[in-house]
Amino acid sequence: MKITIAIPSKGRISEPSLTILERAGLGLKDNSNRKLISSTFNKSIDVMFARASDIPEFVAEGVVDMGITGIDLIQESESDVEKLVDLIFGQTSLVLASPEDSEINSSDDLKDDMVVATEFPVLTKKYLDNLNLNLKIVKLSGSTEVAPMIGIADLITDLTSTGTTLKMHHLKIIDNILDSAIYLIANKKALETKTELVEAISTSIKGVIDAEGKKLVMMNVAKEDLDKVKEVMPSMAGPTISEVLSKEATVAVQAVIDEDEVFELVNDLRNAGAKDILVVPIERII
Repeated sequence: MKITIAIPSKGRISEPSLTILERAGLGLKDNSNRKLISSTFNKSIDVMFARASDIPEFVAEGVVDMGITGIDLIQESESDVEKLVDLIFGQTSLVLASPEDSEINSSDDLKDDMVVATEFPVLTKKYLDNLNLNLKIVKLSGSTEVAPMIGIADLITDLTSTGTTLKMHHLKIIDNILDSAIYLIANKKALETKTELVEAISTSIKGVIDAEGKKLVMMNVAKEDLDKVKEVMPSMAGPTISEVLSKEATVAVQAVIDEDEVFELVNDLRNAGAKDILVVPIERII
């Protein structure tokens, strides 16, 4: 039994998607020579490179079993897929924007005789329908930001993460349509017929996400200082304590902590009596 995972062949989420697979133990055997379908170090799992916009439909139709793509593309294609893991990168928003010098400052200023250009006609129409508006929608396949400048449209809807590109084209955001994120998704039939493998992939990738920004802190502590150390030691589920084979009354203490706590914590632990303190990266938390 094999599983194929589709990831974007190019664009802003292509490399991060590949990196997450690599950290989950699913790196490509030949990363320097990518093919349409490439083998991973797990003989049961292959990776297909595809356009991000095609991935939701590929997964829904069973062309591939799993995929990595954005919520915006899933909803735009109206694909029936199972969302498994939020990959915590590539957050963007689909926004409605108008020229900076226009009198269109909010959705209240929209009129039916206006034209909106977009790569997301389905989501745009749903947004307008909710407002009981019937603007003309012009579908573009790229460079949506220039549409008002060249007279094709009065407004646009487009994805943005920082708003910088919109500002460069003298556009202002007047409404937020959708907050999007990148997800690991699965074909619903594959969830039933390849359950074990789908869950193994999902669990491994979630483990990588959960380990992000975490460190393992290990130390030796004299039993007489243990209570003081426990007072300053944050962790996910309390520190793990085990006996140390030593002539002295010593225990080994370890805990998972947030990376931004390390600097102050190491000092606090030393002052509380901890010795031989190690701070170790974590690859996955299962």
